[in-house]
Amino acid sequence: MIGFINKITATPGSRAALLALVVTGAEDMPGCIAYIAAGDGSDPDVIWVSEVWVDKASQEASLRTELVSRAIEEATPLIAGFENIAVLEHLDVAVPPAARLVQS
Repeated sequence: MIGFINKITATPGSRAALLALVVTGAEDMPGCIAYIAAGDGSDPDVIWVSEVWVDKASQEASLRTELVSRAIEEATPLIAGFENIAVLEHLDVAVPPAARLVQS
């Protein structure tokens, strides 16, 4: 399992349009365990995206689908900045059942 936390800064005034493109196809991506996009409460131009995948190959494959490729092409002019804040990898350690938020 692998996860990503990304900060996307929209060009001024385009966050809503960019957010609509960022979530395009999210509900139908094979291998996607969770995909959450939200606006930043302190910056009207920032979107935070948290995503969890069964593996890196699934995430990379999603970027090559026709629907997502088209959304990326449309979104590119609306993006002022993109930062990959964190890459989260599953560790094989014993975790108490109460601490598990997502199970694959």
